[in-house]
Amino acid sequence: MRRLTLVLGLAWIAGAATAARADDLMQVWAQARAADPLLRQAAAYNGAQEAAARQARAALLPQWSLQSSEQRENGAGRTRTTTSSLSQPLIDLGALREWDASRSQASAQSARLAAAEQAARARVAEAYFGLLSAQAQLATARANEEAFDRQVSEAETRFKAGLSAQVEADQSRAYRELARGNTLAAELNLADAREALAQLTGASPEALQPLRRQLAAQTLADDAEAWTQRALQANPELQALQLDVQASEQRISAARAGHLPTLSVGVDTTRRRGDGVSAFDASHTPTTVGLRLTVPLFAGGAVAAAADRAGFQRDAAREQLEAGRRAVLREVRAQYLAVGQGATQLRSTQAAVEAAERALEATRTGLTLGTRSTTDLLLAIQTLAGAQNAQTQARHRHVLALLALHQAAGSLGDAELATVNALLETR
Repeated sequence: MRRLTLVLGLAWIAGAATAARADDLMQVWAQARAADPLLRQAAAYNGAQEAAARQARAALLPQWSLQSSEQRENGAGRTRTTTSSLSQPLIDLGALREWDASRSQASAQSARLAAAEQAARARVAEAYFGLLSAQAQLATARANEEAFDRQVSEAETRFKAGLSAQVEADQSRAYRELARGNTLAAELNLADAREALAQLTGASPEALQPLRRQLAAQTLADDAEAWTQRALQANPELQALQLDVQASEQRISAARAGHLPTLSVGVDTTRRRGDGVSAFDASHTPTTVGLRLTVPLFAGGAVAAAADRAGFQRDAAREQLEAGRRAVLREVRAQYLAVGQGATQLRSTQAAVEAAERALEATRTGLTLGTRSTTDLLLAIQTLAGAQNAQTQARHRHVLALLALHQAAGSLGDAELATVNALLETR
């Protein structure tokens, strides 16, 4: 039995035995959904914008105020006046357009919340498979180090028996120490990967279910053009930017409405009481109902400046929308290619592992027969470890590219996570 393959195989079997007690991707996502600060922040921003829309609508609803004053005069006594003022805007295009803009911003923030949820799913998947990758790298590094350590023992035994030179033992020892350094680096990487996942879930995971060793390549039914069209229509970030442009155009209308008259109806009621108030005035509560027309004439150029400012903000929003559209198209095309190439990488890395295993076995046999050197064996061990690690990374990149493609297209939901979750090892 190949020694390095046996060590890695035992490590994988131990991991598979733990998988029944380990968390899967959907369980980790449920933890992150409840604990991720960035997701809660996006929800808070959404609530704040909805409140801002209600605040803007208040300018179009009835306004009621109550004012009370008291006067004291020498010799005339005390007079208390209470005034109730009720008004209702009838025509105020500026406030109406501002309300439209606030509602558009609320819709934009709602789209950003949806984008934040998709981004959170992607971050959870990246952290999940990042931790699995770090665990695989550490297992490979440790197995590699152990294989070199055994080779040191064998080289020293051969040297003491007079079957080899001291240089073979020294060379094996050098490879072992280099492998030890790789193990230490892998341990640090694993600790950081655990913290990255804990940053999302609020707790360090005990164990995670790994991907199946025999992972089938995930195929895409649609072509790249269909995915780009889907992204242009469904990507929530693009939807938010489009609504930003709409809101900025509505704010231009609101600013220009500063030149327009406003009309409101008011009901004012005054009640006077006190020593200085006659019995007639005290027994009556006069009420005044009237229309109030306000015609702006000159505001020092403030209205024109506000309209110019809103116009520049609209232009900036349009450019941001175009930049976002180009970025989304680039991401969709890149991830589409990554998913397609992932299938090829899965096949090539599997072939590399099989070839490296055969090469290691042949090198061990050649070393026994004297046709191969210790250097050849050490290189064969390294090659197998590298091939196995490359295969693990290729499997993880393949599923992450699939999720990234769905995120760019605006379709990364729980169903897509569940599809990847079904690819995990559950034995």
